[in-house]
Amino acid sequence: MSKIRRALGLMSGTSMDGIDIALIETDGTAHVRRLGADSIAYPDDFRERLRQAMFDAKDLQRRDQRPGCLADVERELTERHAEAALKFIGDRMLQPSAVDVIGFHGQTVLHKPATGLTVQLGDGQILADKTGIDVVHDLRAADCAAGGEGAPLAPAYHRALAAKLPQRPIAFLNVGGVANVTWIGRDGTLIAFDTGPGNAMIDDLVRRSGGGSHDVDGRLASSGEVNERVVHAYLMHPYFAKAVPKSLDRNAFAPEFLEGLAAADAAATLTAFTVEAIVKAREHMPAEPALWVVCGGGRRNRTLMGMLAARVENAVVPAEGVGLDGDTLEAEAWAYLAVRSLDGLAISWPGTTGVQEPTTGGVVARA
Repeated sequence: MSKIRRALGLMSGTSMDGIDIALIETDGTAHVRRLGADSIAYPDDFRERLRQAMFDAKDLQRRDQRPGCLADVERELTERHAEAALKFIGDRMLQPSAVDVIGFHGQTVLHKPATGLTVQLGDGQILADKTGIDVVHDLRAADCAAGGEGAPLAPAYHRALAAKLPQRPIAFLNVGGVANVTWIGRDGTLIAFDTGPGNAMIDDLVRRSGGGSHDVDGRLASSGEVNERVVHAYLMHPYFAKAVPKSLDRNAFAPEFLEGLAAADAAATLTAFTVEAIVKAREHMPAEPALWVVCGGGRRNRTLMGMLAARVENAVVPAEGVGLDGDTLEAEAWAYLAVRSLDGLAISWPGTTGVQEPTTGGVVARA
């Protein structure tokens, strides 16, 4: 029998909005008990440094390279995660010794699985030393090294959660910076891949137009008109013709097609593109999902959710509709994966990342 541990997940996603924190109790298999979660927003100036880090990382050839601002940003990001973890633990009247392991995602600044290169900023050893808790980090690298896409890795956790839900097949759709889906069949079969853009392109557009950090409730998109020609042009990208599993870099789609569009029309068009990419993803599913469970920030975009519900056959619900937390589900997944890593259990499969055989992963940094 696997050991039950308390695991803390720390997730800094592709949307660069902040740190999601979640504490769970799990054996890394069927037992999952959610013990609380929180989110801490990054200040605007740090978000800007993260965007600069993305730019400085675009020509990386090795995972250990830290040109430009990358080294300083990595240190600051790690320290912010340590502070967030200790505050979260203290707010719950716990001691760090009450947590067995931290699953640390870090910030993805480059993802090129075709060349076996994925880079997440975040120093696991510094985090372990500052918190006094063992850390499992760098969870994507082993999969990429073994020929996999390195993403998505949350399907293992999605399957554990789906065990408590009656619908099959079921799809867990995460709309973060990039959108990804996990399809779970009646027999537990997993198929997972990135469907296309999530919030990143919309967020970038809204920021460029001076409208804030994101399209709140999809209001900007709801006031515009979809340019179907531009949506069609985006869907001609070679990514959509690739077989699954497959994964995307945050900046895979150029914004040039949007030139000349008003901000509202561009937002409507990008939202429609995100939805049509999800709809197109059904071509890779053996059967239509009986239920779509949507997590990530995109589930708050009412325009996106309405478009999606109109374009698929069965129910589309936010994670909260089935008793889950759509903001912190990915952080919970990283806690779950950390426990699986400690026990040498698989965190990726041929159907989720394209790796040749079930593969474990992660680097352990001892406190």
